[in-house]
Amino acid sequence: MKNLPETISPERWMTHLFSAKSAAEGGTVHRKVTGVERLVGRDRFLQVVRRRGYRAVENAGQFIVFCNREPVFLHS
Repeated sequence: MKNLPETISPERWMTHLFSAKSAAEGGTVHRKVTGVERLVGRDRFLQVVRRRGYRAVENAGQFIVFCNREPVFLHS
């Protein structure tokens, strides 16, 4: 992520993530699972996602968060 200090608190990291333009507009954000686990922890991250009423999926080492309360449908 751009414009962040080398060390950042988990709270500030999540605030920065969820204030991104895409998130604020109800779109999606994605981050590497390893980065989330290193910076904030998987459980804590997913708790925040749920608390906000968002949905997250994990695929190929990435979390994709749908920053809205709409249902998510998987099509194959």
